[in-house]
Amino acid sequence: MKNHIKILTASVLLLIASACKVSKDIETPKEAIPAAYRSDVAASTSSATIADTDWRSFFTDNTLQTLVDSALVRNNDLLVAQQNIEIARLRLSQAKWGNVPTLNLQVTASSTNPSENSLNGLSLSQFVGQHHIDDFTAAGTLSWEADIWGKIKNRKKSALAQYLQSSEAKNALQTIIVSNVARGFYNLLMLDAQLEVARKNLELNERTLQIINLRYDSGQVTSLAKQQAEAQRLVAAQLIPFLEQQIAIQENALSVLTGSFPKTIDRKTSLAQLAVADKLDAGVPSQMVALRPDVKASELYLQQMNAEVGVTKAQLYPSLTISATAGVNSFEASNWFTMPASLFGTVAGGLTQPLLNGKRLRTQYEVSKAEREKAVIGFRQSVLVAVGEVSNALVSIDKLKLQYEAADSRKNTLQTAVKNADLLFKSGMANYLEVITAQDNLLQSELQVLVQKKARLDAAVELYRSLGGGWK
Repeated sequence: MKNHIKILTASVLLLIASACKVSKDIETPKEAIPAAYRSDVAASTSSATIADTDWRSFFTDNTLQTLVDSALVRNNDLLVAQQNIEIARLRLSQAKWGNVPTLNLQVTASSTNPSENSLNGLSLSQFVGQHHIDDFTAAGTLSWEADIWGKIKNRKKSALAQYLQSSEAKNALQTIIVSNVARGFYNLLMLDAQLEVARKNLELNERTLQIINLRYDSGQVTSLAKQQAEAQRLVAAQLIPFLEQQIAIQENALSVLTGSFPKTIDRKTSLAQLAVADKLDAGVPSQMVALRPDVKASELYLQQMNAEVGVTKAQLYPSLTISATAGVNSFEASNWFTMPASLFGTVAGGLTQPLLNGKRLRTQYEVSKAEREKAVIGFRQSVLVAVGEVSNALVSIDKLKLQYEAADSRKNTLQTAVKNADLLFKSGMANYLEVITAQDNLLQSELQVLVQKKARLDAAVELYRSLGGGWK
């Protein structure tokens, strides 16, 4: 008997000693992270990155800060994400109790009336002198599963990874919302500026039309000139209600994004007052991986899958459960709590090895390994997408500056051309078509300059978001 006990004890110790060898974790593939971003400018090796900048410091306009503040407090998608964090926190708290023994208290009372013709009935009548037997029990049962293969430990790791993923998911959503609010605000300012341009051009077209009407009345130009000038005036006139429509739609979109019903957005800033940074620090890709929430979430998902592999692998091996029950028992209520006669106790331990369901458990294990491989691929893809987005933003900032400078130079040239065309027309050295063409070109050029500036602001926002900025 002693030899059997020694063999059993040695087996248990061997199982405990080999617990850490059940499953080996796959590390995050560091080779998936490049050394630098693609950019026409020299590759940065600086540790500085705008992603470390608080969004209040990156977006300095007071109106924009107010809009972002409102979005972070009242946006319904963010509120849902916050509840997801709370759910994950509760599940993590529950998983932490996996190693704690379970303790149940049970109180039962029963009465049995066996047949008088049965052996139990005859024995009961003969020895106890009654035709029924009562049983009263109050007992506590303590049960504990030894975490030999690390199954419970891996469940905790999985729950922790899920909790951290929910937090990163909220951070990723916040970076998107902050950038969307900024883009919406910049678009609103661009539409304001375009509306002002359209109104000024309408006034210019009306003055030109008045001059042509006077010349028509004096017989210096034909009705065709009058019609062409009126058509050009209607181009600017039609643009005004269109821009007013777009402004209202953009205000409504910003209102919904910030968690309020559609309303007018009060603003004191103009697009011309906003400065565009020509040089923004992007740092290196390894910093982006550490700061960008969606990439961090994919890394945490790999950790979760590592833990799930450990759980499913441990389910293939025997589980050791130890239980103990103690309490009081009596067949008479008056003697139920008589001490120590009513006391009883039981201690048991057992190993459970899955047999018939082994195929199902092994399939679960193979599936979890495949899911882990998917997690590795998912991490690589998240890094690939993130680096691509940062590289796109960097080249956009560089090239949009050149496009803006060319568009602004063209606008200045056309402004001079309109003045010259007007003077030449008044002096009879230019015809009405040259004036109308110059005015139309100027209108389109001024609108395009505003679009280019807004695109530069958007590129800066995109670089900030793609680097992982906006959630701090």
